[in-house]
Amino acid sequence: MLLKLSLSSMRKMMKDYLVLLVGLVVSISIFYMFQTLAMNSDYVKANSMIRSIGIVFNVGAFLLAFITIFYIFYANSFLLALRRKELGMYMVLGAKKARISQMLFGETLLMGIVSLVIGSLVGIALSSGIGQLLMSLLDISTEGYFPFYVPSLLMTWGFFLVLFLLTSTINAIRLARATELDLIRADQQNDQVKAKGIGTIVVAILGILLVTFGYYLLTHLREYVAPGFIVGAIVTTIGTYLVFISLLPVFVQILKNNKKLNDRQLNAFTFAQLRFRVNNLTKILGTVAMLIALGVGAMAGGMAFQQNVELVASIGRGYDVTLQDPDHEDFQALATMQVLEQNEYRYKKDGKTIYYLKDDLLAHPPLISANTMESYSPENSLKRASQPLTEKAYIMYRDEDDKQQPKELPEEWSQAISREFMSSYQMERSHDVQVVDPSIYNQVKGSEHKVVLVKLDEFVKYKEQLKAMDARQKELLKPEYMDKDADKDEEFSLETKYSVYEQAYVFTSGTLFMGFFLGVAFLSMMASCLMFKILSGATRDKDRYSMLRKIGVRKEMLVGSIYKELFIVFIFPAVIGLLHVLIGMEMFSIILLEPYKNIWIPTSIFVVIYALYYLITVRLYRGIVLPKEA
Repeated sequence: MLLKLSLSSMRKMMKDYLVLLVGLVVSISIFYMFQTLAMNSDYVKANSMIRSIGIVFNVGAFLLAFITIFYIFYANSFLLALRRKELGMYMVLGAKKARISQMLFGETLLMGIVSLVIGSLVGIALSSGIGQLLMSLLDISTEGYFPFYVPSLLMTWGFFLVLFLLTSTINAIRLARATELDLIRADQQNDQVKAKGIGTIVVAILGILLVTFGYYLLTHLREYVAPGFIVGAIVTTIGTYLVFISLLPVFVQILKNNKKLNDRQLNAFTFAQLRFRVNNLTKILGTVAMLIALGVGAMAGGMAFQQNVELVASIGRGYDVTLQDPDHEDFQALATMQVLEQNEYRYKKDGKTIYYLKDDLLAHPPLISANTMESYSPENSLKRASQPLTEKAYIMYRDEDDKQQPKELPEEWSQAISREFMSSYQMERSHDVQVVDPSIYNQVKGSEHKVVLVKLDEFVKYKEQLKAMDARQKELLKPEYMDKDADKDEEFSLETKYSVYEQAYVFTSGTLFMGFFLGVAFLSMMASCLMFKILSGATRDKDRYSMLRKIGVRKEMLVGSIYKELFIVFIFPAVIGLLHVLIGMEMFSIILLEPYKNIWIPTSIFVVIYALYYLITVRLYRGIVLPKEA
């Protein structure tokens, strides 16, 4: 009998269960995808690029797991709250509490298993499609990559089954501790209206001060580093809760006291509803605001990293291409590009020193950039190295104790050679670098070489040609500059602009994918929590709406009141959460040159997801308080 009642109840509450199911499926599928991208052991070992971003997906899985724990416990407590009166009636009619607890345990576990099955299937599809897309963007072979990966599946099922067992047990225990009277009268408990006073003012001021202090720390991480981030995040979170607890009820009361606004249409009823509801919503609204900040921040941060790749590769550089002893294929590739400037510089090498010919440098002074990661401005334009070279010989990084060494090379020329002329740090590390006039240069017995510097009209337009150039440069330079004692598996790395771009692109591609899907998961789950909180009080509002209908209030006006009331509830955490994002993104300025680049994209994605949940919540709430009339 209880089984039939359970199935009947689940069918009746199918809309509520679907909301929970969607949130769980999103979380499970993304968790599985992250694990698959990070745990394909043979594939990861064979691809250094994937190996370098595996940690990104592991971090994403950890963050997602942490938030999912909160979501599952809260969502299941919501479902229990919706059914308290029904379960109390079963007890009054003679059902044993132990049997009802078993029924609730089974329902919760069944929902978890169904969501695991669907989420795993969606996760496998995501791992296939997103994995293929990621490999395509990174130009990596997909051979050996398996979207259906048993270790990832076991990890996902193990983690979520433990969570579902815990939530099922806790719900059963909570039900066992409640009396029949508590359950039956659950819907009759009234929201409390807190009195205003000096305490509210103190809490509001403290909340604003904490949020302001948190903003200050997060926007000055260069000075405060890790402690600033930790303290800033904590005080901003606490301040947010205090602001919602103190100021939100006051704002609603201000709306209620505005006679002109209050007397318009059904605003008196709408504001009264908010006034009685708002104190029970402050904590969940504060939570939603913080998780909106995390969700949009994750997407904005991941996208900002990706958008800043070219800027990072260009930092401190005046040229796009550095070629040591270019061959015929290199010049053929250059012929397909729009070259703005191309300079050639000769140098000789003996056993321990590289000698650059001073006349070539003076004939074609190289471009240098004033930008660094610590001090960047798009207004900084390139300039030519112009410091005079009056000595016959100069050396970079002069040893002050060695009086026989030439004079120190001026800073501008040293910067140009270090950043533009050197294709690999091994070149600079393994040789001294001198700039000499022809009389000294001609006496050097070493082999003569040349380096070609090229500035292009647009760097990213020629990625394929630049990639091929870098590959040829590696083959040319590795035998001479690779450490003889280095491990055989150790890779010879270049420090060219394209090489830096590629390394940053690989890492930020992983960050982009992780941030986007993490953000979607956070926003889906947290908007669901707000929806659950609103719907859990809907049954108490049903009688008020029914009374208004009986005295002749048109249904369209009541529907408009619902839209208005829930819009005010939804808009507060959205505004505060987005404000946190706009301020908080400044903390990325210590590692990103333009942290706000294209921030409108994640903001737009958030607005769409949040608006969708708002409309769904209105529809579900309306179905409870304004059922179809016969």
